[in-house]
Amino acid sequence: MKYIYTVLAVFIGFCVFSQTQKGIIIDEYGNAITNAFIINPVSESHSHTDDSGEYIIEKTNIGDVLRVTALGFKIKNYTVIEGDNKIILSDGVLKLNDVVIQHKLSAMNLISKIDLQTSPVNTSQEILQKVPGLFIGQHAGGGKSEQMFLRGFDIDHGTDVAISVDGMPVNMVSHAHGQGYADLHFVIPEIVDKIDYGKGTYYANKGDFATAGYVGFLTKEKLDKSSISVEAGQFNLKRTVGLFNLLNNAKNQRAYIATEYFLTDGPFESPQNFNRFNLQGKYTYLIGLNSKFSISASHFSSKWDASGQVPQRLVDAGVISRFGAVDDTEGGNTSRSNVIASLVKPIDKNTFVKVNTFLSKYALELYSNFTFFLKDPINGDQIRQKENRVLYGLNAEINKKVKKNIWDFKYNFGVGFRADATKDSELSHTLNRRTTLERIKLGDIDESNLYTYLNSEFVFGKWMINPGLRFDYFKFNYLDKLNNTYTNQSETKVKLSPKLNFIYSHNNNLQFFVKSGMGFHSNDTRVVVDNNLYKTLPTAIGTDVGTIWKPSHNLIINSALWYLFLEQEFVYSGDGGTIEPSGRTKRMGADFGIRYHLNELFYIYSDANYTFARSMDEPKGQDYVPLSPDFTSSGGISFQNWHRFSGGIRYRYIKNRPANEDNSIVAKGYFVNDFNLNYDLKKFSIGIIIQNLFDTKWNETQFATESRLKDETNPVDEIHFTPGTPFFLRAKVTYRF
Repeated sequence: MKYIYTVLAVFIGFCVFSQTQKGIIIDEYGNAITNAFIINPVSESHSHTDDSGEYIIEKTNIGDVLRVTALGFKIKNYTVIEGDNKIILSDGVLKLNDVVIQHKLSAMNLISKIDLQTSPVNTSQEILQKVPGLFIGQHAGGGKSEQMFLRGFDIDHGTDVAISVDGMPVNMVSHAHGQGYADLHFVIPEIVDKIDYGKGTYYANKGDFATAGYVGFLTKEKLDKSSISVEAGQFNLKRTVGLFNLLNNAKNQRAYIATEYFLTDGPFESPQNFNRFNLQGKYTYLIGLNSKFSISASHFSSKWDASGQVPQRLVDAGVISRFGAVDDTEGGNTSRSNVIASLVKPIDKNTFVKVNTFLSKYALELYSNFTFFLKDPINGDQIRQKENRVLYGLNAEINKKVKKNIWDFKYNFGVGFRADATKDSELSHTLNRRTTLERIKLGDIDESNLYTYLNSEFVFGKWMINPGLRFDYFKFNYLDKLNNTYTNQSETKVKLSPKLNFIYSHNNNLQFFVKSGMGFHSNDTRVVVDNNLYKTLPTAIGTDVGTIWKPSHNLIINSALWYLFLEQEFVYSGDGGTIEPSGRTKRMGADFGIRYHLNELFYIYSDANYTFARSMDEPKGQDYVPLSPDFTSSGGISFQNWHRFSGGIRYRYIKNRPANEDNSIVAKGYFVNDFNLNYDLKKFSIGIIIQNLFDTKWNETQFATESRLKDETNPVDEIHFTPGTPFFLRAKVTYRF
């Protein structure tokens, strides 16, 4: 009889600890919380929530107390009840202690929310600098899109990084100034909620331009409080931002309006006369659990003057200062109006759909003079680049998950399209912005991209295998208005991009990964329809091998070794309207990052990136990739909630790099520090922001350029640069209500 009781007790114990519980974790507004971590301290069983906020945890009995943590929310102990369990978490402070390394292809994305909170962005230019390893530079008076650098690419204005905001693409195909042109100045930094980023070619839902990587910005759905802030600083800077919560107490609805107005003359001897206006409204309706609809509308406009790029020889000779100009009639104006709508809706407990659609109207008129009097010794070489564009599209995705005894399966199947139509895309030789001397290019562009993709995830215990496949169809049309006869040139092209990734999670604090995939970037329509030998959709092939490690509760270390082959660099020069020869390149490198919460107050972060980049079709010594950075690093230290004070200091470092193919011209590196300090009262906060704290003399952008001045007989090939901002102090006051 004693033996029977023993067997019965073992059987009952086995049944108790074999029970499986399920539930959902949401915030106070009904939003699903993804990547929440759930642990049963008694059985040591653990789980995490999926994209719909749902979880399944084994070896858990009714009455057990679960410990629930999620980044940005307060820790909660929850007692399991019979049936489905709905756990509601309250907002809290973002801490590394709450980070759990998940089976995710972009697992480091969680860190971006901590980086944003501990070191907030103060300008739209700084938004991109939150992506580890991504550097930017401005060289046209503040109104033009920034030049970008990532993984050994001089990305120009966006040729090799796909950028989006709330699902709407920012990159402009076949743009008047340059392929992939991505202007983010329509984003008000105070309403950025999350930065989704990934490096490499490994993501099935990312298509054109996602070679070096992608960056997706998500704006806030709600404002905790309304606020008005005013900034003033050196160089006649004035900025005001208004954030207005429209539905304070609504249970299922949220809405706000955000606006920004910005003025500055910059540090240049010829004032920039820069101004920018932004307005955005967003409305979100919670249809039900894990179901919501949101719509936003925004308008942005900007105009400016610019001093252009300064030839080094004039500064060395003392003819002009670093902040002087050869031609200060550069500048321009631009605008963009957007409407974005999205819907997330569950079909059943294992299936949900996401739909996103957008419409954008865009305009640009840009005046530049890079070579001064090289081509036209009488009137100078000023050019006008101009376009008016309508961009619209849709993306629909179905997400399905299946749970089996020994493995889990999830897939995302998406379809979508994007259409761009430009009117009078123009490149002209001009004089003093007023006189058109010659039309070099003028035409209408219609470009369409239809795509579908399948991304799947197989989870076997500690392993996740992530195969994916993407199919893209492109249609290119160009109507050349300088042609005497009507000719609508047209081409089509298709592209298959397979992906295969492996992720091994040894535990919740250690992950290894091997990523691989093929991607591409499209070429300019005006090149494609010429039927030349240049590639329409040059292929990029990449691989990453790395790890994410959390050796202690307050420290995360990430590292990766990577390789990227690119079939062809870009060949269309928007500044000259010409086709430039280019070929295959290879890049290999290493990324290293560290995030450390020293204590409740101090947060330390740093990223270091090394790249070896070479052309594969040129002889040794002539095979440098111009402006490709081989070493960059950024980081800083910040503190919060110290007797109402918060702030920090951060740095950016970029090493000297070749400016031309034989490295005979060198672009100088720099080390620059920024500082901010804030003091919070009940409804007010007061802060100071200092860019270039130690007044370093640095060049923000640099190019090897052949130019000729009006009094010169022969042209000179040397560095032309835009000087970096000197010591720049501004103050900010914010009132919350």
